[in-house]
Amino acid sequence: MTIKPLFDRVVVRLCEAEETTASGIILTAAAQEKPQVAEVIAVGPGGNVDGKEVTMTVKVGDKVITSKYAGTEVKVDGEEYTIVRQNDILAIVE
Repeated sequence: MTIKPLFDRVVVRLCEAEETTASGIILTAAAQEKPQVAEVIAVGPGGNVDGKEVTMTVKVGDKVITSKYAGTEVKVDGEEYTIVRQNDILAIVE
């Protein structure tokens, strides 16, 4: 099954959270922060959203930084994805 986002929605897969700190301390799952870096899996077509024309600026394969608690989490075929609006994407990581 594939996910095809509508309008200005973007499907992302979150990258793994850091398991150790910079000083080498191993973090438990409860202490790990939700990752903000994600890989773009699918991009909607854009178009007229809330009366404004939206042009999509991200593409499949981009690494992006999303708002910390943005989007809707979904599980498809055992994989976890998050569907966010393009305006919840803060930056593209190069």
